[in-house]
Amino acid sequence: MAVVPRLPAPRTPDPRDAPPLRWGVIAPGSIAEGFAAAVRHGTSGTVAAAGSRSLERARAFVERHGGGTAYGSYEEVVADPAVDAVYVASPHSHHLEHALLAVEAGKPVLVEKAFTRNAGEARQVLAAADARGGFVLEAMWSRFLPHYDVVRQVVESGLLGELVEVTADHGQGLYPEGPARLALPALAGGALLDLGVYPVSFAAMVLGAVDSVVAVGRLTELGVDAGDTIVLRGATGAEGRLGTTMLAPTACRASVVGTRARLEVAGTFYQPTSLRLVGRDGEVLDGYDGSLDGEVRGLSFEAAEVARCLADGRQESPLLPWSETVRVMELLDEVRRQVGVSYPGE
Repeated sequence: MAVVPRLPAPRTPDPRDAPPLRWGVIAPGSIAEGFAAAVRHGTSGTVAAAGSRSLERARAFVERHGGGTAYGSYEEVVADPAVDAVYVASPHSHHLEHALLAVEAGKPVLVEKAFTRNAGEARQVLAAADARGGFVLEAMWSRFLPHYDVVRQVVESGLLGELVEVTADHGQGLYPEGPARLALPALAGGALLDLGVYPVSFAAMVLGAVDSVVAVGRLTELGVDAGDTIVLRGATGAEGRLGTTMLAPTACRASVVGTRARLEVAGTFYQPTSLRLVGRDGEVLDGYDGSLDGEVRGLSFEAAEVARCLADGRQESPLLPWSETVRVMELLDEVRRQVGVSYPGE
């Protein structure tokens, strides 16, 4: 009797078991709200401080998340001795400045994705951290989720056979009625750095080395990308077929296809979700339910990864090393070059 292939179990530790960290938050906007709630409810850590250009906004933020110290500047956050690590949640246009602020203050730093505007800025941050022996991590939170670990194991094990293609899409209706920053070149707006980074990062994880990039896109009146279609060719010949748009919601699904089977990642693929292993004849061979308590719980995994890495004396995470962050930024740079998007000051 033939052995039916099975999906491996995730190796992801419970984020509540990670050592406690006292977090300082730079730019307490909507993504920082989710992160702070995840720290408070999904880890043993706390939000010790938050800094905003509006002191009142910082006060309201810390009151919602456990009562840390509120500051009217980012400099005060990184200087606070009660802060163990800094989380940067400002627009992409300011990640370089704010990450360097934390690094130069000697603080470990978790920087929202996309990590910076471009690969050159990413290298600046990482070089500064390396020179000081500091810790830096890109907050591509999906990379630390249990179902992503199952995907990694499946690809590495050869369970699917020879890799043929990976697909992923991420679209949301965020323009023109959504956040104003997405429309503005000065704030590194557009679909790619905000939404497209998810499918690009997923494909980069699955494909490994990428030999070529082909991209087309649709630009807004101000010159940011409203949407992009991207084809990556891996070094082994496998392809990544990716899409992103901020004009409308898409299915947000992903798949990894091999010569023996395919792995389907349910929508929304970058959040805690389920997997199906499907044979060549369409039969569902196995499944994995990676659902948690929604996005807030999911964000706790990246916070826990920082805590574990610091406890182990690491400068970077083995799940998302610095070289991988730079590689993804290089792919995003090439997509923007082909589509025709540039930002002031680059």
